[in-house]
Amino acid sequence: MTTDRTRLDPAAVLIVVDVQNGFLPGGSLAVPGGDEIVPLVNRIARKFHNVVLTQDWHTPGHISFASAHAGRRPFDLATLPYGAQVLWPDHCVQGTARAELAAELDIPHAQLIVRKGYHAGVDSYSAFYEADRTTPTGLGGYLKQRGLGPVYVVGLATDFCVAWSAIDARREGFDTTVIEDACRAIDANGSLAQAWADMAAAGVRRIGSAALPA
Repeated sequence: MTTDRTRLDPAAVLIVVDVQNGFLPGGSLAVPGGDEIVPLVNRIARKFHNVVLTQDWHTPGHISFASAHAGRRPFDLATLPYGAQVLWPDHCVQGTARAELAAELDIPHAQLIVRKGYHAGVDSYSAFYEADRTTPTGLGGYLKQRGLGPVYVVGLATDFCVAWSAIDARREGFDTTVIEDACRAIDANGSLAQAWADMAAAGVRRIGSAALPA
């Protein structure tokens, strides 16, 4: 790893989390201001040799959808076999336009797309593990096998998929930084403050894009 803190480590990897139509204005689970980060994410990505994209890719009737549970509404909290689960509006269903990456996302040099949430019986916020916290996506092994790291994380939403991905990157042993202004949050019932607290406890750093090395 380079010791020159004014330059970005050439092995650094940027993980761009779930910048998809379903989370942008007009989507069924639109993150407030989600579209605002796209130009910044594009600019940040140009600084990195190594970029990984994630894509929520749910089955129809996914267990995390409120519509799959009689009498439940979106944003209700349920206890499922793998733990606590916020029940979401149907979103990012496989093969639909809302599941596609945002058209304005311009990162042609991205090397990998990690699809997650495609197991019908368990949700997946993190780029590294399903929500049961034991089933890996394979991303950790991919990064280690290529000798990549540190990890930087941007995308949607700060308090769910970004936070879980960052915490699991630390769990996998990577130095991890969230670029705060290149993320947006849902912030349901204090979830944003809790996410930042959890990330800090895990050793995740938090910076603005202006502090990113060249």
